[in-house]
Amino acid sequence: MLIHPWDGARDEDEWHEWLRGRDFGLLAANGVDGGPPVVVPSHFRYDGVREVCLHLARPNPIWPALEADPQVTLTVADDYAYIPSTWRAPVDGVPTSYYAAVQLVCRAEIVDEREGKADILRRQLAHHQPGGGYGTMSATEGPYHRMLSAIRGLRLEVVETRAKFKYDSHKPVELQERVAEHLATRAEVRDAGARTQLLRRLATGTSR
Repeated sequence: MLIHPWDGARDEDEWHEWLRGRDFGLLAANGVDGGPPVVVPSHFRYDGVREVCLHLARPNPIWPALEADPQVTLTVADDYAYIPSTWRAPVDGVPTSYYAAVQLVCRAEIVDEREGKADILRRQLAHHQPGGGYGTMSATEGPYHRMLSAIRGLRLEVVETRAKFKYDSHKPVELQERVAEHLATRAEVRDAGARTQLLRRLATGTSR
């Protein structure tokens, strides 16, 4: 994705903090034999450092793509909003999109060994369902061990990160404040999230 200097993360803490509260994204792998990319929406567990883990059903179409080329990109995007032209300038404004996005470029390792898959599930369940209620996750016993053959696990080694926060940070403060007011008034589904990011960047960054 294109990242202008003013849209880039100001430091690793910024995108780490943003990503920490998000665990659903699009996993993209290169197509086989010149075919189109394979893109899979999925929950995942990121350790915050170097590894992402997840599992998918065995019939998922991504497996041949990963076996042919283990390079993948996991994209998470949120806090987006359409910004009308009139919000930026009454007569000659240009509409734009506000959004935050983090891409983790990874090398994928397929996990078919039963204990390896059970370990991935334990980590995912501990994150997504911290209150428990799912019994014992074991490769050899408990309510789920017979189901392990229906899935394959994935460990993704993060080799590169890309982060973008597109909120008009290069524009005058007056414009950013005006857009924030409009977002509060319009109050559509994701306007609050976009407004939060806009005001956070405005409060902590250098604007014109």
